[in-house]
Amino acid sequence: MRNKSLTIAIDFDGTLVENAYPKIGKPVLFAFETLKELQEQGHRLILWTYRHGKELEEAIAFCKAREITFYAINKSFPEEEFDDTQSRKILADIYIDDRNIGGLMEWGEIYRLLVNENGGLKKIKKVKGSSPF
Repeated sequence: MRNKSLTIAIDFDGTLVENAYPKIGKPVLFAFETLKELQEQGHRLILWTYRHGKELEEAIAFCKAREITFYAINKSFPEEEFDDTQSRKILADIYIDDRNIGGLMEWGEIYRLLVNENGGLKKIKKVKGSSPF
């Protein structure tokens, strides 16, 4: 039996691809394979990036060419609209970013932390105010 799905916010530059902003760098080893597997398991993926405009559209197309379609982009859910009264913080269960304390783990390790041997989601202990990673 599968556990509930997670909402996972993922940075682009330095996380999915090598940092070459505003250009698009080479894909980080196993990044897209891991995202594809997580997406196939029903997890919601949010692209959470500094990019906007033309550079954002290029990043979205780059991901789509690698069979990754995001649940939302730079927002918590597809229908969300922002104005000056709302925070731009993305609501997610997990954030994957190269700017984490300690840097970005290898994608194989990220996958092993999230998925058990049976292909199901591992129980992730959430501690108020901190990340499980």
